[in-house]
Amino acid sequence: MVILGLTGSIGMGKTTAANMLRRMGIPICDSDAEVHALLAKGGRAVGPVDAAFPGVVKDGAVDRAALGKQVFGDSDALRRLEGILHPLVYETQRHFLRQAAMRGVPIAVLDVPLLFEGGSDRWCDAVLVVSAPAFLQAQRVMARPGMTADRLQATLARQMSDAEKRRRADFVISTGRGKRETLNRLREIVTLLRARRGTKWPNAVLGPRKPAGKP
Repeated sequence: MVILGLTGSIGMGKTTAANMLRRMGIPICDSDAEVHALLAKGGRAVGPVDAAFPGVVKDGAVDRAALGKQVFGDSDALRRLEGILHPLVYETQRHFLRQAAMRGVPIAVLDVPLLFEGGSDRWCDAVLVVSAPAFLQAQRVMARPGMTADRLQATLARQMSDAEKRRRADFVISTGRGKRETLNRLREIVTLLRARRGTKWPNAVLGPRKPAGKP
């Protein structure tokens, strides 16, 4: 099984690329969606987040706006939050990869906005970065509800630069050339990966297996 990491800075078109891959039948673990589930009512992160950030839980779920106010611009608070969420997300990613391997799928995708920043690229046989010109990125992001220039700049400050992500990537897709071009490039990449043999699963993800009888 080949593990493909999908990443890109905010507003670069990662969601569009992920949806196209899903329509090709490629299983995807969406880290953003997992974080939403962790913070929703009944989510595993609700209790720990409530303890670390009093007042952000309402009706059994984390109020993301209230949480954002507590961590925005506060690097220590952000690290505390990441210390709660990241281990839970990693656990979900491992479970996803186990299930994909059991089904015998040829390619599994980890969709992670902070793939390089969080170190998940070490699990990937290849990394695909979606990119776009800065002016187009800003247009896309500023059109989102509640987005401000300050919030955009704060988000970009947390992320590795687009240039560095492109440098580290195995594949780069420029989403500014239109959806048809994006889809064509994705098809080419999937065809290439189907011909490869993955080397990361399971040892890079789960760690080396101990010999039988060893503690």
